[in-house]
Amino acid sequence: MKNFKTLVVAAALALVGAQTSFAARTSAHAAAESPEYSRKTAGMLGRGLINVTTCFVDLLVNIANETKNGPPLVGTLVGVGKGAGCTVLRALSGGVDIVTFWVPGFNGIPVSDSYDNCVSGTSAGQAATWSAPSEDLATSAPAWQEPAPDSSSLTVPAAEAAKAEQPRYSK
Repeated sequence: MKNFKTLVVAAALALVGAQTSFAARTSAHAAAESPEYSRKTAGMLGRGLINVTTCFVDLLVNIANETKNGPPLVGTLVGVGKGAGCTVLRALSGGVDIVTFWVPGFNGIPVSDSYDNCVSGTSAGQAATWSAPSEDLATSAPAWQEPAPDSSSLTVPAAEAAKAEQPRYSK
């Protein structure tokens, strides 16, 4: 009977801990995308630690999902491949976040906070990691982009067109 009570208490603590870890994961992902430096640094460090310590979950979730969705052997193999790729991506993203959390203006390489699809976007809904410093720069055309030529400069005058059609040598 004592083992049963211990099991129930452990299960209850696991459920409570799972909810708070999900909330911490979501808030860390949102904080890491913040333009405010102090919030960004704490968020990136938290997101990096979470991603590095939980990257193996991608492998398990993708194997289970793909096995359920596809034929047993093929689905499992697809899940292993997809899960291994997401595991590596999440671990590298977490490592970059841990190493560069202090860099101003750099918000890391965001990976989805969902383990179902690691590249579906972030919880904050922001995929860009850098924003233009002012609205003027953000709305103006890039320097490399030249305006398209107007159609009047592309037309050939009628006299030149007639000359081009005449044979060069006459008999």
